[in-house]
Amino acid sequence: MADQRAPDWVIPMMRAGYSARGLVYLILGGLTMSAALWGGDAEGTKGALQTLRDAPFGQILLWLVALGFVCYGIWRFIAAYFDLENRGDEEKGLFQRLALVVTGLIHVGLGCAMASVALGVGGSSGGGGGASDWTAKVLQMPGGKWIVGAAALGILGAGIHYVIKGWKKKYKRYIQNNEKTQKLEPLLRWGFVSYGIVLAIVGVFLGFAAMNSDPSSAMGIGGALDYIRGMTGGRVLLGVIALGIIGFGIENFVEARYRIVPGVGHSNDIQSMAQAAKAKAKSTARTAAAS
Repeated sequence: MADQRAPDWVIPMMRAGYSARGLVYLILGGLTMSAALWGGDAEGTKGALQTLRDAPFGQILLWLVALGFVCYGIWRFIAAYFDLENRGDEEKGLFQRLALVVTGLIHVGLGCAMASVALGVGGSSGGGGGASDWTAKVLQMPGGKWIVGAAALGILGAGIHYVIKGWKKKYKRYIQNNEKTQKLEPLLRWGFVSYGIVLAIVGVFLGFAAMNSDPSSAMGIGGALDYIRGMTGGRVLLGVIALGIIGFGIENFVEARYRIVPGVGHSNDIQSMAQAAKAKAKSTARTAAAS
């Protein structure tokens, strides 16, 4: 069970983290929609960050986003250590808590990378160039092919996880039930699925790069979006994915405001969307049985 001694400041830190993620994915979704409607290259997350940096007060906003990503990482560390989400101490729960630590490390790293963009030392925003360069460097290391392959499996697994989480509505377990979250649910669901599809594409092509020792096969999120646009009916597909990425950004803002953390405060007294759906199903079943 979750440890009630978890610090109260973990909630504001969590809110800052989800808000920062939400802003980045809203910008990315907007850029992707622009590419679908008017053409041009689809931008990755680095392109979204550079767009933010070039906006009015963008330097300050970018520093805040970088700090938010670091906060998100720290929130994941604390959630894993105190088991704030009641994952448990069994094998499955420990694996899930380890996954929280891994995502925490990734987001702290992303926060540091964003700080480099804020300082003006980040690389280009191309969809696949950065991924190809990184892959080429790792492939030259001892065991580099296996490292890239492991990263590909991790990204592919994360993509599949997001698709399943959205399709099966597993996110509802941690989101407060109210009128706003109910209205936004279709967009939240497609947000998870869309983001998962993009990650899965990145993972698959990174896997090709590992198997063939060919770094040019690797691509980032921007490259995955360009790949989708190149498919039959690609601009329509890209527009649908763009809407999903916007939905994923909104989902992060929803979690910033309405996420339930069982191990802190009185969160156990708040009804989640999953609990509301279960109660509604039981009520419907009783009504049907009575009639």
